[in-house]
Order: sequence, then structure tokens, then C-alpha cells
Amino acid sequence: MTITITAFERSPDRGKGLARDMRVRWALEEVGQPYEVRLLSFKAMKEAAHLALQPFGQIPTYEEGDLALFESGAIVLHIGERHGGLLPDDANARARAITWMFAALNTVEPPIFDRALATILERDEPWYDQRLRFLEDSIRKRLAHLSRRLGDADWLDGAFSAGDLLMVSVLLRLKGSDMLDEHPNLSAYVARGEARPAYKRAFDAQLAVFTAASTG
Repeated sequence: MTITITAFERSPDRGKGLARDMRVRWALEEVGQPYEVRLLSFKAMKEAAHLALQPFGQIPTYEEGDLALFESGAIVLHIGERHGGLLPDDANARARAITWMFAALNTVEPPIFDRALATILERDEPWYDQRLRFLEDSIRKRLAHLSRRLGDADWLDGAFSAGDLLMVSVLLRLKGSDMLDEHPNLSAYVARGEARPAYKRAFDAQLAVFTAASTG
């Protein structure tokens, strides 16, 4: 059965690999599974056909046979459970990898994503500077804890796992920022993720969509 995922027809990240379909593309590349992509306009994302798959009108979705999933973390977890390469065989190590998946999405990502939105949507509000300071303080605390835990290891818990895939995906929003650069081990960690052949294939595939949309 062919796997089909959805992605932006015109991604707001301008091909930087930050849209959440990138996580699913990367996971599928890591486990060597072919997939097709159905591109959606912002209008189509709010129409009944897509809302039947994704009740919040977002991307990505994942379809395989009669299975339809939404939420990038849930999709990556499903891919890891269905195919080898993203979750360890040892039960305890597997549980720890899943814990890091939740940590990436529930603990580290929220203030990072909120900061990205605030810089776009709230810049002219009177509370903007105060809110930005609050969010950046929150991010710095999370990064300090993560940096201390990672130490000089290559990955969060032994071999590369779905936990690293999601954590790197989250940290990429801070690439080149003072906040990430304050922790050289985290900057190097992100670079290792980007250097993986599967990441490069996924990035090139997403970038090709943006390039085609821009020139079409």
C-alpha cells in the first residue's frame, strides 16, 4: 500500500525545512519507505475533504490503506513502530526514545514555536517586548537543561532515534540564533541531524516543492 502524506502547496517557511511535513518525510526516508505527497492550498486545508483527515485543518496527514493519521509526532511514532530504524529493539531503550519524542514536542517546542509566531503576529503590540523576553527566557532554560543532559554525546540516548529526529526538527527553528549558539553541543547536535543522508533527501524534496511553486 502506498503511503500518502499532505504538505503545503506554498509553504510559509519558504523551503527552510521547518514545516511539519518535514518530520514525516525525514522519518520515512530514515526507514526507507517510499511515499507520495498531496499538496494542499490554504483554502483546501479548510475544506471538508481535508478536515475529515485533519480536524484542525493543518498538515501533515498520513494515509496508508484504510489508516489515516494526523499530528506529526503521532505519525513519526507510527512509522517507528511499523518499520525498523527509528525505535530501539530493547523495550527500555524504546520507552526512553518515545519519552524524548514527547519531550521535544511538549516541553521544548512550545516556547520556540510561540516565539516564532510572536515575531510575526505580535510585533506591533504594546506587550511585544515583554512577551518576547518571557519566551526567550523560557527557551534558554529548556536549552540549558537539554545541553546539560546531552553533554558530549552524539545523540540523546545511545543511537539515533525518533526522539532525536523530533528534537532536531524543533531546534532547527533556532538555527543561527544566539540562544542555540550559546550551547555549542546543541549546535553540533543539530548539524549532525542535518548531515544525515535521510534528512538531506527529505529537505531536498520539500525544497523542490517551494522552488516549483515560486517559479510556476
